[in-house]
Amino acid sequence: MLYQLLKPAVFRLDPEQAHDLAIAALEKAGGCAVSRAALRSHFQLEDPRLAQEICGIRFPNPMGMAAGFDKNARAVPALAALGFGFVEIGTVTPRPQPGNPKPRIFRLPDDGAIINRMGFPNDGAEMVAGRLARLGRQPVPIGINLGKNKLTALEDAAQDYVAALDKLFPYGDYCVVNVSSPNTPGLRLLQGADYLRELMAAVQAANRRLAGQHGRPPLPVFLKIAPDLAPEDLEAIGELAVAGGSRDDGAPGAQRTLIDGLIATNTTLGRDGLRRPADEAGGLSGQPLRARSTEVIRTLARITRGAVPLIGAGGVSSGLDAYEKIRAGASLVQVYTGFIYAGPEIARRIKRELLNLLDRDGFGRVAEAVGADQA
Repeated sequence: MLYQLLKPAVFRLDPEQAHDLAIAALEKAGGCAVSRAALRSHFQLEDPRLAQEICGIRFPNPMGMAAGFDKNARAVPALAALGFGFVEIGTVTPRPQPGNPKPRIFRLPDDGAIINRMGFPNDGAEMVAGRLARLGRQPVPIGINLGKNKLTALEDAAQDYVAALDKLFPYGDYCVVNVSSPNTPGLRLLQGADYLRELMAAVQAANRRLAGQHGRPPLPVFLKIAPDLAPEDLEAIGELAVAGGSRDDGAPGAQRTLIDGLIATNTTLGRDGLRRPADEAGGLSGQPLRARSTEVIRTLARITRGAVPLIGAGGVSSGLDAYEKIRAGASLVQVYTGFIYAGPEIARRIKRELLNLLDRDGFGRVAEAVGADQA
């Protein structure tokens, strides 16, 4: 309620300035035990029916904060206190970079949407790793979203993902290979068959090496894809996730996993369905993406026959939006643009609405609703 009173003033600020102020406020609140407790008492709503185990990780609820909001791991404790069931930081590149020229974020309030062309601005893997090390173990899983630096040639992209993973491996519960941002030149070409198998094999090889060095299991590796892929590209990605890679010499007869899960989707280059035309370049997120991202989830769930965990993102601002993605096949759901428009109460509100929808449809747990529309 308070955020809705403040929102007109917030929206008079430049979007990136407002974002930076929000991150600073959350960082300060998350750094104090008293303020974290206050946030938890007001915003959290936990229920065992919302908990799931995915890829060996326990998620207390299916609502996550998507990558892009907390690029540098500054707001994780506060976001956990706000009731998010997991937080994905990044995108983090191996070397710091400033991103694209400003202005680079544009609100479309009539459509509940955002256009951004950020270009992976971040502090770099070493600094983010140091920040995560100081934070220590968090009460919710942390995902680490990895990208390549803008100036790295496409043929050398795998080296960037591996270099970032080398620094960040000890601090994540899962990692994400982001090949789908429209704001790094050529990045989306990595979703093609020519690059993707080689890239994922390199990341997984590093993942196993790091697991041995740190004495812990390999991280589940998710692939984040674009909503604008052609059907044949979705088929190829889904089949690669199901089929795995070459045989693993350490486990005779077993298949080496290349993709442990999929995140659908990143922002879109399309502008369909906007009430007010927008000609700014960049990726579109928010409500206009909702139906397309859900359709991609439904398609991937069909291709993978439910065998590959899916995280749904794109246009989630209500419990019904989240439930639509869950019934389409997503085990977990992420928000970002919805948080900008709805404010810090969004996770609690969506969880309450999800519980009502589960009761309405006779599901005892959220896991029972995953892929219900595939039947």
